[in-house]
Amino acid sequence: MMAAGDNDDAIRLGPLEDLVGYHMRRASAVVGADFARAVSGTGMRQVLVGILSIIAANPGINQGMVGRALNIQRANMVSLVNELVDAGLVTREVSAEDRRAFTFTLTDRGRTTLDDALVRIRDHEERLLGSMSAQERATLLDLLSRIEARGD
Repeated sequence: MMAAGDNDDAIRLGPLEDLVGYHMRRASAVVGADFARAVSGTGMRQVLVGILSIIAANPGINQGMVGRALNIQRANMVSLVNELVDAGLVTREVSAEDRRAFTFTLTDRGRTTLDDALVRIRDHEERLLGSMSAQERATLLDLLSRIEARGD
């Protein structure tokens, strides 16, 4: 395997050629950069889309559960949620079950923002994964999920 360009003058990667982690990091950088371009101008970032997605799928979820689902530290969740509330994308209410906790629901604006972001993200994924079959994409997700599970 050669470095980017794959021409006769390309620099060989040596031991990096066979290191999965190296290629995952490079692929992650490509995905991250293209994601940023895809949502440019929307005010969205990966972490915000993640939070909106979790809240959309779990209306009334509390802040701690959102943070655990996305592996976001509690201190970071506070500022992220404040950002979403201030933007009018999420409502925050004191939990009826635990008065010390807050629950979240998407506003109409939050739903519209998430839907727009998802259209952009699906286009972004198609750009990057369009040469893969549905089965290859499913295999990729399965393999990545197995690696993620090792982190628990």
